[in-house]
Amino acid sequence: MRTQFFDKRSFIQNVRDSLKNMYRKTLEEASQQEIFQAVSYAVKEDINDRWLATQRTFDSRKPKIVYYMSMEFLVGRALGNNLINLQYYKDVQDALREIGLNLNELEDQEPDPALGNGGLGRLAACFLDSLSTLGYGVYGCGIRYRYGMFRQKIDGGFQVETPDPWLKDGYPFEMRRPEYRYEVKFGGYVREESDLDGRTRFVQDGYQSIIAVPYDMPIVGYGNNMVNTLIIWDAEAKERFELDSFDKGDYMKAVEQQNLARNLVEVLYPNDNHVLGKELRLKQQYFFVSASVQRALERYKRQNGDIRRLPEKVTFQMNDTHPTVAVAELMRILLDEERLGWEEAWDITTRTCAYTNHTIMAEALEKWPIEIFQRLLPRIYQIVEEIHRRFLIKVREAYPGDENKVAKMAILYDGQVRMANLAIVAGYSVNGVARLHTEILKNEQLHDFYEMFPEKFNNKTNGITQRRFLLHGNPLLAEWISERIGKDWITDLAKISRLAPYAYDKRAQKEFMEIKYRNKVRLAKYIKEHNGIEVDPNSIFDVQVKRLHEYKRQLLNILHVMHLYNELRANPEMDFHPKTYIFGAKAAAGYKNAKTTIKLINSVAEVVNNDPSINGKLKVVFIEDYRVSNAELIFAAADVSEQISTASKEASGTGNMKFMLNGALTLGTMDGANVEIVEEVGAQNAFIFGMSSEEVIAHEHNRDYQPMEIYNNDPDVRRVLNQLVDGTFSPNDRELFRDLYNSLLNTRCTQYADTYFILKDFHSYMEAQKRVMEYYKDESAWAGSAILNVAHSGKFSSDRTIQQYVDEIWHLDRVTVDLPRRW
Repeated sequence: MRTQFFDKRSFIQNVRDSLKNMYRKTLEEASQQEIFQAVSYAVKEDINDRWLATQRTFDSRKPKIVYYMSMEFLVGRALGNNLINLQYYKDVQDALREIGLNLNELEDQEPDPALGNGGLGRLAACFLDSLSTLGYGVYGCGIRYRYGMFRQKIDGGFQVETPDPWLKDGYPFEMRRPEYRYEVKFGGYVREESDLDGRTRFVQDGYQSIIAVPYDMPIVGYGNNMVNTLIIWDAEAKERFELDSFDKGDYMKAVEQQNLARNLVEVLYPNDNHVLGKELRLKQQYFFVSASVQRALERYKRQNGDIRRLPEKVTFQMNDTHPTVAVAELMRILLDEERLGWEEAWDITTRTCAYTNHTIMAEALEKWPIEIFQRLLPRIYQIVEEIHRRFLIKVREAYPGDENKVAKMAILYDGQVRMANLAIVAGYSVNGVARLHTEILKNEQLHDFYEMFPEKFNNKTNGITQRRFLLHGNPLLAEWISERIGKDWITDLAKISRLAPYAYDKRAQKEFMEIKYRNKVRLAKYIKEHNGIEVDPNSIFDVQVKRLHEYKRQLLNILHVMHLYNELRANPEMDFHPKTYIFGAKAAAGYKNAKTTIKLINSVAEVVNNDPSINGKLKVVFIEDYRVSNAELIFAAADVSEQISTASKEASGTGNMKFMLNGALTLGTMDGANVEIVEEVGAQNAFIFGMSSEEVIAHEHNRDYQPMEIYNNDPDVRRVLNQLVDGTFSPNDRELFRDLYNSLLNTRCTQYADTYFILKDFHSYMEAQKRVMEYYKDESAWAGSAILNVAHSGKFSSDRTIQQYVDEIWHLDRVTVDLPRRW
C-alpha cells in the first residue's frame, strides 16, 4: 500500500527550483548530470521527512539497534532503488516524461558508489534494505572510500586498475554530519597512572590523531516510511593546515597531517603485499570501528544512561573478520572511559558482539603481525593480549595436556594476532552463511571452537533483495509476475511460489521466453556499445560474473571454451547451438594468477570472435568493470548461471540466487548455497557436476591427487593445457600463460598442483555443458525449468535471512514509522 500521495506538479517545480538554487540554470540549460542531481535532491527532500520521522520514532520508542559493521557496502545506484521503495518510480517516470526527460537516462548519470567490491559488500547492502523494509533499526558502519577498490579498464586484454572518482560531481544521497566527529588514536605508548581511588588507569600518549567525520546515507524501506542510516566515515586531520610550517616555506609539512588522513580513506583493500599496505589496512579497520563504537555508545548513553544494560539495546554484528577489532575497542571504552572492571566489561562485550564468518579459505581468516598491531594500536593490543591470556587458561582447563589444541585456538600465536579466533571467543553468536558452509566450519575449519562453544554456532543462509534484483533490475519480468500472482512477492518472496503452475502453461512459457529475449537484446546492445562485439540474442547466454579467485574457477570455464573452440574447428558442421560465454570479474591488484586469467579470457575471445571458420557459433565476452548497475542487466539476460567453485570452498554465493530469481538455470557444483538451490528447485532443473565437498576434503587430507595423471591420459585436457604454452592464444609470447600452466601441473609453483581440482572436474563439467545444450533445444522444457527457478527462489530473499538474524541472534523490536502527509 502506498504510504503517501505523489503530487506531480510539486515534484516538477521542486526539480526546477533545485536547478535554479544549485546551478543557477533552467531545465532547458542544464546538463543531464545537473538534472540528475536536481531530481535526486527533490527525491531526497521526501526521504528526509521519513528519515526525521524514523529518528524521532527511535528516540521515543528506544528500540534495540544493530550496528552492522562491514568494510564493504556495495549499495549500487540509489535514485531508482529509492524511488521503487518510496513507491514513486512510475509517478516520477511519468512526471519527467512530461517535461521531456527520460528517467532511465538520468539513472545512468549516477555513478555506482565505490564503497565495496564483491559479494560481502552486496550482501551488506541487501541486509540494510531488508532491515528497513521489515521495520528494524540498523546503522550500517563503513568507510567513505574516495576511489573504491579501483575502476577496471581492459587494455590489450590486461586488467588495468584506475581510480574510481565516484565523488567528482558530488553525491546527492549523502549528508555530512560534522557534529558527530570522533578522535581515533594510532601509535604512541601506554602509561599507567593511579586514580584518586587508587585504581590503575591506562593512558595512551605520544599518539597520532585522525578525526573521523561521518557521512550519512539513507536506506529507504519499501512502502513503510522507515529510513535507516548507512554511516560512512571520512578522515580528517586534527590540525588540517599548519600555518606556521607554511609561513616557513615547508609547504609539504603544512598539509602533511591532512594527507596522512586522506590516505586512510582513499581506496578499499590497498595492496598488502608489503608492510606499509598491511599497516594501512589495519589502520582502516580500526579507524571505522573505533568511530562507529564511539558513536553507538554516545547515542546509547544519551537515550538509555546505564552502560551496564548495553546488550539490551545494542548489537555489533561483525561482517567477517575485518571489524573484529570492535571487540577490543568496546573493551577499551568500558575499561578506560566507563571505568568498569574487567569481568563486568567482558560480560557486556560478550553479550553485545556477534560474528558472521564468510569464508572457509584459511588465507582469508585475517592474521596481523604482532609487531605491526602492537605498534599501531598499543592499548588495543594490551587488551587483546589479556583476552588471549584468560582464554588459554580456560582452554587448558577444558583440555588438560592438549597443547596442540591450545596452539590451534590461541588468539596470539606464531607472531600473529588471529582475528577470527578473537571474534569467536568474544562473540555470543558465530554464524555461517549457507548450511554446507556452516557444517564445514563446525566439522573442519573451526571444529575446536565448535567443540568448546557449540551453543554459539548457527547457520543463516544468505539472501538477496528482490526489490533491487527483480523489481528494479528486471521490470519486464517483475510486471509479468505481478500480473499473474499479485504484488505480495515484493515484500514476501515466499509468495512467488504461486508462479509454479505457469511453468506448465504453454502460453506462459512463450511469454517468459519473449521477456528473456528482450532482456538479452538489452544486454547485447550494452555489449556492442562497450565491447564492440556483436552477440546473438538467440544464442545461449552462459554467464559467470563474480570476484576472480582461483577457487571460483573461471579458469575451468575458459579452458572448456578452448575445448569447444577446438571441437568446432575440427568439426564445423557439428550439432551446436550458438553460445555466448559472458565473464565479468575484478582481480585484486596483487593477485597475479587471477589477473593472468583475465588476460587469458580476453585472448581466447580475441581468437574465437574473429575466426570466420566457426561461423559465429561461439562468442566470448569479458564485461569491463563489473558492478551492481551492469549486473542488473546481466542477471536479467542470463540463460545459464555458472556457479562452478571447487566444492567446499564457496561459503554461500549470492550471484547464484540473483540468477535464479531472474530465471537462469544453475550449472554448478554442490557447493555453498547451490546445495540449497537444488533442494528448492529440484535437480532436474539444474545441471550439477563435479566432486562433492566430502571427496574434495578427502583428497586434501590424503594428498593423493595427481593432476599429471589426468594430463597424461586425457587428450582433451592435454590439448587445452598445451595451448596455454604453445602460442595458440598468445602468438607473440608463448610464456604469457606459463604460470597458469604450472599452477595446474607443476608442484614447484604452488603448494600442490591444481589446488582447486580443475582437471579433476574437467570432464564432468564438459558433460554438464553438453546436457545444457541438449536441454536448451527443447524450448518448452527449458522455459518450464526457468519459471520453476523463479517460483522456487522464495527462500533466498534477504528478508528471510534478516528475519532469522532478528529471531535467533539480534532480538530486535519492529518499529512502525508514522509520517504526516507531504507531497
